[in-house]
Amino acid sequence: MSLKNNPTSKSSKIRIGLTIGDPAGIGPVIALKAIKLLKQQAAFTVIGDGRVLTQAARLGKIDLPSFECIDLNNAWDKKFKFGSPSAQSGMASLGYLDTALKLLKNSEIDCLVTCPVSKEAINLAGVKFCGHTEYLARRTNSRQIVMMLVNDKIRFSLLTRHLPLNDVCRNLKPEAVKRDLLSTVFGLKELFLIEKPRLVVCGINPHASDNGVIGTEEGKVLLPVIKSLNRKFGSSVITGPLSADVAICQAASGKFDCAIAAYHDQALIALKLTGFDRGVNITLGLPFVRTSPLHGTAFDIAEKPVLANPASLVSAIQLAIKCTLNRKKA
Repeated sequence: MSLKNNPTSKSSKIRIGLTIGDPAGIGPVIALKAIKLLKQQAAFTVIGDGRVLTQAARLGKIDLPSFECIDLNNAWDKKFKFGSPSAQSGMASLGYLDTALKLLKNSEIDCLVTCPVSKEAINLAGVKFCGHTEYLARRTNSRQIVMMLVNDKIRFSLLTRHLPLNDVCRNLKPEAVKRDLLSTVFGLKELFLIEKPRLVVCGINPHASDNGVIGTEEGKVLLPVIKSLNRKFGSSVITGPLSADVAICQAASGKFDCAIAAYHDQALIALKLTGFDRGVNITLGLPFVRTSPLHGTAFDIAEKPVLANPASLVSAIQLAIKCTLNRKKA
């Protein structure tokens, strides 16, 4: 590990900025494990705390791979303990994100991969924080962001993100739905090079409301937007709303390039059942590619880093490389 204040690699490989997330979680150790597996595929700049990484390597019995490291030295002290989130670890994780944004602004890295942070720890530090997606959108002044979740069987875009279920319907406004569908179409074209994306919209209510018998959101909100956009595209690019179980099955079988989920668990349950270890979160609508693994900080196993599985982070890094290259082509 080379500790430097600025990445200086002149490699022709994609330059990945990798934040370690909450330093008390499994982010540090899965970052090291993933780099060791993928060191030939990209040039890595890790943003974190050098002493935390060294300790994670020791506990995880990992020979430190070679990479550039921006050591903010903001987490390790006498009170630090893996598996014990705190206000300090929460603020440290925000520091890694802010540093990564500066590197992106200065074109010192090509894309961003983020290890998991703790919303609880960040809020303990007195910062209102509901997720990476919203934080990055605010910091980059990006107004048309979409959370897309991907594994090797299915893609989902979310119309709402981290909301209580009873707030979902009141947040499904026609203009917001239209914006998210358009961003998804553009993202599939730009990042995945799908020339003619095929989308299917999941119904919110059972049986997609059975034509208004079980709820009205499909008829009042979703269907008018879908019809309007298909007229705009001049073809049936978007199908639905369909009963969510049918829509997801058809998307997983390859009939559609992306399913549009109304709420968080509508997508996450299907993704984790069909490929938890290969799941990736990618944010559409940012001025750069950003991905992350499809799991949290796993504080319960952070003291035993040999148990931490880097598979989802490996998939996130590989997708970041692919999408960054595709973006350059597009």
